[in-house]
Amino acid sequence: MPAKTHAVSSPSGSRQSSSQFQIGLILPDVLGTYGDDGNALIVRQRLRLRGVAAEIVPIHLGDPVPDSLDLYTVGGGEDTAQILASEHLRADGGIIRAANKGTPILAICAGLQVFGQSFRASGSMVDGLGLLDATTSSLKVRMIGELRSEPLQAEQQSTTSARTDNFTRGLTDQLTGFANHMGATILGPDARPLGRVLHGTGNCDTYGAETVHLDGDDADYQTSAEGAVQGSIIATYMHGPALARNPQLADVLIARALGVEVDDLPPLGDDIDPSIRGDLDSLDMGSKHLELARELNNEVSQLRRERIDFTS
Repeated sequence: MPAKTHAVSSPSGSRQSSSQFQIGLILPDVLGTYGDDGNALIVRQRLRLRGVAAEIVPIHLGDPVPDSLDLYTVGGGEDTAQILASEHLRADGGIIRAANKGTPILAICAGLQVFGQSFRASGSMVDGLGLLDATTSSLKVRMIGELRSEPLQAEQQSTTSARTDNFTRGLTDQLTGFANHMGATILGPDARPLGRVLHGTGNCDTYGAETVHLDGDDADYQTSAEGAVQGSIIATYMHGPALARNPQLADVLIARALGVEVDDLPPLGDDIDPSIRGDLDSLDMGSKHLELARELNNEVSQLRRERIDFTS
């Protein structure tokens, strides 16, 4: 596909151009149980509304993972799916190289666990990718329901690594999502929570903390934590999709990829590239919404057809 030119306003107000923004959708056929593929669609749409030409690059099980894309999203899945994903991504190495280069990555639920040091699946502990300082055992009771948290900044954390890169400093809105998991995730010192739980169960419950012999302040810290931030990775248990319910979180990822602050991103729809603006102006608002709905419906239907069934 020919590269397209896009532009975004820099902090100084100048224009910065580059080739088309590419969003890697990691293993939608394996890790895509709860509609998490929609996160890539949200990123693409928020880029396009800012005049940035963007495309989604689906990467299926068995495909090499290019480490040259601008942003990656990873979704949730069942135990078997997690094991397959971990084996493939570790053997391929592409997403590990991308993370080491500082490319922003959003990992949801099973994605969080796979990116950690190890996780429990199908009755045994499985090696993760080691990109997050996190280990996952099991909750006492499955967490199903609404989850709400307040974002935490690096300066609010005690970990030294978190202070070196306040990736989420532009995140101020409360975070919401729908949780459905049995994982009890414990964060190590190199990772910090994305948020502090206000409602629901986050990374871990009391049972999960007791399993690894935590008590006192350590137990309180782990049971109040939601998600993880380390390097250029943001991980969370929020489905929804997470970025549809938390658009500011999408902008944090986009800003990281573009090398600007969240506040320096152009307003949605107010900085459309002239080559795109002409096409939009030829449509009335109702037609634009209908066309977008059809496009998204077709893409979601295609992703569902490609999804591997692990339940039968």
